[in-house]
Amino acid sequence: MADKTGPQGAAGRAPSVDQPEKIRNIALVGHSGAGKTTLAEALLAATGTIQRPGRVEDGSTVSDYDDVEMRQQRSVNLSVSSFMHSGVKVNLVDTPGYADFVGDLRAGLRAADAALFVISAVDGIDGVTRMLWEECATVGMPRAVVITKIDQQRGDFDEVLTDCQDAFGDGVLPCYFPCEAGLIALLSQKCLDYSSGTRAERAPDAEFLDRLSEQRGALIEGIIQESEDETLMDRYLSGEEIDVKALIEDLEKAVARGSFYPVLTTSVPHGDNPGPVIGMSELLEVITQAFPSPLEHGIPTVTGTDGKSDRRLTCDPDGPLVAEVIKTASDPYVGRISLVRVFSGTLTPDETVHVSGHGLEDRGHEDHDVDERVGALSSPLGKLQRTMSSCVAGDICAVAKLGHAETGDTISAKEEPLLMAPWSMPDPLLPTAIQAKSKADEDKLSQALARLVAEDPTLRLENNSETRQLVLWNMGEAHADVLLDRLSSRYGVEVETVPLRVPLRETFGGTASGLGRHVKQSGGHGQYAICHVEVEPLPSGSGFEFADKIVGGVVPRQFIPSVEKGLRVQMERGVLAGYPMVDIRVTLYDGKAHSVDSSDMAFQTAGQLGLKDAAAKTKVLLLEPVDEVAVLVADDYVGAVMSDLSSRRGRVLGSEAIAGGRSLIKAEVPQLEITRYAIDLRSMSHGTGTFSRSFLRYEPLPAQLAEKVIAES
Repeated sequence: MADKTGPQGAAGRAPSVDQPEKIRNIALVGHSGAGKTTLAEALLAATGTIQRPGRVEDGSTVSDYDDVEMRQQRSVNLSVSSFMHSGVKVNLVDTPGYADFVGDLRAGLRAADAALFVISAVDGIDGVTRMLWEECATVGMPRAVVITKIDQQRGDFDEVLTDCQDAFGDGVLPCYFPCEAGLIALLSQKCLDYSSGTRAERAPDAEFLDRLSEQRGALIEGIIQESEDETLMDRYLSGEEIDVKALIEDLEKAVARGSFYPVLTTSVPHGDNPGPVIGMSELLEVITQAFPSPLEHGIPTVTGTDGKSDRRLTCDPDGPLVAEVIKTASDPYVGRISLVRVFSGTLTPDETVHVSGHGLEDRGHEDHDVDERVGALSSPLGKLQRTMSSCVAGDICAVAKLGHAETGDTISAKEEPLLMAPWSMPDPLLPTAIQAKSKADEDKLSQALARLVAEDPTLRLENNSETRQLVLWNMGEAHADVLLDRLSSRYGVEVETVPLRVPLRETFGGTASGLGRHVKQSGGHGQYAICHVEVEPLPSGSGFEFADKIVGGVVPRQFIPSVEKGLRVQMERGVLAGYPMVDIRVTLYDGKAHSVDSSDMAFQTAGQLGLKDAAAKTKVLLLEPVDEVAVLVADDYVGAVMSDLSSRRGRVLGSEAIAGGRSLIKAEVPQLEITRYAIDLRSMSHGTGTFSRSFLRYEPLPAQLAEKVIAES
C-alpha cells in the first residue's frame, strides 16, 4: 500500500469538496481511555491540519476543548475535526467513551458512515465495547479496528487481537503486526521501519518470516471469502499467487460492505515514549480508500412532517434539502451553534429553511415546526470554525444562529418541509433533584435548563408537582456532574442537589366513621355544618368514590357537592404524612344544617374534618409506588442481578434467554429502592447491563419504613 500522507490541510482554511464521493465520515468509537482523542490528534498532525498534536493531560487537544473536558481529562462531548488527505475530505467524529455520554456516541454514529473502533493494547476490550460493536452491526455500519498503545510496557498486541476476534467474530483480521522497528505489512510482506522517525520500507527480519507467512495466509483466505470473484479461492488453493493489487481491491470492497473488519495498529508518542508516530499512513489509507463514501451508506427514513408519505431520497447535492442536527451547543459569545449532517441537497448560508422537531415531548422537547434563516456555515476543527461557502450532501458543517434548532431536529427546504426518523436514544433513568442556591439563581435557572435540554436528548427535566422538586433525569453520576458544572460555569447558575422524594400515597387500612363538625356562631353571620361520613378502603387502583345516602334533607342538596369537594381537598393534602390519599369510598349518611349560617365553605370544611376524624379511628397506611423492571444483562451476571433485586424488596418474576449470551430479567421493585439503580447495575454488570422501568401499582409500605417517613414528615 502506497504512502500518500502529506501536509495537505491547514487549521485556518476549511477543507472543501463538491462531491459526496470525496467525503468520508468516520466515528471514533471505544471505551474511555482507549486513546481516541490522542489518535485524532495524531491524524490531524499527520495531514498537516495542525502543526503539533496536543495532549489530553495538558488540555491542549483539538477535540477536548470544553472546560469540563480539560478539567476531567476525558471526552464528554461529541466533536468533529475535518481534514483533507489524498483529495478526500475526512470528517473525524470523536465520540465520548464513558457510558454516561452514550447520547453523543449515538449521535456520532448517526453522523458517520463508518466506525473506527479504538482498542488499547494495555486495557483490551470491555463489555461496553462489545455492546457498541453489536449496535453498529445492527445498523450494518462498516467497521475497522485500530489497536493503540502498542509501545507501552504492558501493551500486548497478540492478546488483544485474540480478544477482538473472540468478541467480534472471524471477520476481524490484522493487516499489520508490530515489530521493534515499526510494522510488518502482511500483504506487501514489507517491514515498515519507523526507527529513523520517517517510514522506510525494507525486507522483514528473518525472525518474523514464519509469523508473517501464517498471518498472511489467514488474511488472504479471509479476503477471498468476501471476494465477489468466485474463482479466486480455487486459484489460491491450487497454489496460484494472487495479485496483491486485486486482494487490496477486494479488501476495500468488503470493508465498505461491512463484512470484513481490518485490524490496524498505531503508536503515538507520549511522556514515557518520545518515539516516532507509527501507523498513521496505513490508517489514513484505510479511511480514505476502504471506508465507504456517503453515497454507499444510504439515508435514514424521510417522511413529510406529518410522519406519512415516505420519501425515497439519495445522497444527491442537487436533491431536496434534508439535513439533521446531530449536536447543539450554546456559546456565551456567539449563541447557539448546530452541528449538522447534510444527507440530501446543499445547504448554503443566509437561506431560509424549515426546522422540524417531533417525538421527544416526554423529554421536554415540544414538537415544533418553524422557518429559520441559516447563519454562517463553517467546517469544525474542534472549537475552531473555518468558513464554508456551502455544505453538500454527505458533508458535516456547523451552522450558526439557528435559534430554535435542537439536537435531533430535521432541516429541510421551507417549500417542502420533511422529517427524518430520529435515531434511538436511551432513556435517562437516574433522577437528581436540584434546587437553586439563591433567589438570583432561581430567576436564571429555568432558561439555563431549557438550553441544556435543547442540547441533550438524553436529559429529561421533570417539575414534580407532588413532591415540589425539580428533577434532572440523566444517564449517570458523571452526566449529572457535567450538567451541574455547565449550569455554573456556562450559565452562572449555582444549584445544589437535595435528597430525592418519591411520591407516596395514603389510604385507609380499615373502615371507620367520622364526624365533621364546623360550628362557629358568635353573633352575626356564622358558620354551621355537621356531617357524618363512613370511610372504607377500596382495592388498589380504584381511586375515590363518593356515595350520598342522605335521607330527609338533613343536609340540603346544594351542600352535598360541597362535602365531596372538601373531602377531595383533604385527600390531596393527606391525613398522615402529607401525601395524597387514594383508593377509598366515602359515604355521607347524616348531618345537620342551619337555615342562615350554613354555606358551601362551611360544608367543605366539615367534609375535611370528617375525613380526619375517621382517620384517627383506624389505621392509615402509607403506599409506595412499585415499578415493573426489565433488566437486560449478560448471562454471567444473572445470579448477581437477581440477588440484588431481591435485596431491594423486589419480586423476581423470572428470566428469559436473549440472543448473544444475555438474559432478560423481569421483576417488580419499589421505586424507593431503585432511585440509584442506574449506577448500581452498571457497577454490577461492568457497564453492560441496561434496564427499563414503568409504573405498575401502589403497595403498602413496610411498617418500619412507614414510621421513618412519618417521623421525617
